[in-house]
Order: sequence, then structure tokens, then C-alpha cells
Amino acid sequence: MTTLPEFTQTLLAAKKAKGLTFADLEKILGQDEVWIAALFYGQASATPAEAEKIAEALGLDPAVTAPLMACPTKGLGPVVPTDPLIYRFYEIMQVYGMPVKEVIHEKFGDGIMSAIDFTLEVDKVEDPKGDRVKVTMCGKFLPYKKW
Repeated sequence: MTTLPEFTQTLLAAKKAKGLTFADLEKILGQDEVWIAALFYGQASATPAEAEKIAEALGLDPAVTAPLMACPTKGLGPVVPTDPLIYRFYEIMQVYGMPVKEVIHEKFGDGIMSAIDFTLEVDKVEDPKGDRVKVTMCGKFLPYKKW
């Protein structure tokens, strides 16, 4: 089991105690709920004003949110994730990664999708056979440069 950083545990506990969702924090902060969740998990960095708004919304001392302003080391964790939901994304990339890569190359040429100039949205799609998870990733295409 992965141990979460202390600041992540503190933020999540305060969010739960206040009965807030990441969507609620989106309204307060003016940033997307997925980005805010990434911030809580140390995968993004906040401005001082954003950290202050989070501290205020969660009723925390602003010092607690100081780690949110640090430049993070991204993507740490096991090479093969053990959490079932995260593992499914890994599995999706194992099965569909190369096909997606080929389709992107057919449509755009040789290059990559940016994970910096990027958005990710999670939506719930109601379905009589069982609700569905809709994940939309949108990244700028960056062609490889020739020299």
C-alpha cells in the first residue's frame, strides 16, 4: 500500500470534514476539479493565492498548504500500479497504447501529445445498463523537430 504524504492526508481529511467535493473546490478556486485533485496528491503546484484559497476553504492554517506551492516530482509510485482503478488505466494503455499512437500519427504526423498543455475531464454518463465513466484527455500536439 502506498503511503500518502502527510499534507495530502491533511487536505483530504479537511475536505471530508467540510463535506466538500473536488467539484465544490473547483467553484471556489476557479480551476478544474481534476487539477485540484492532482494538486492535493502533489502532482501539480499552486500559486500562493490558490494555496491561500484552499487553506481558507478547508479551514486550515496556511502553513499546511505550503507544500502545494512546491514544484512537484511527478509520477512517482510503482511501475505497475496496484490500485485496481489506476491499474485499469495502465491496462488500457497496455492494450490500446500502440493503436492510439498509430492513429495519432496518421492524423498528425510524427510527434506526441503534450501532458503540459493538457486538460483531463471526468464525467458520469448515466446508462440503464450501468453508469459509465467518461474520461476526456485533450493535449496539444507537439511534432518532433528535424535538425
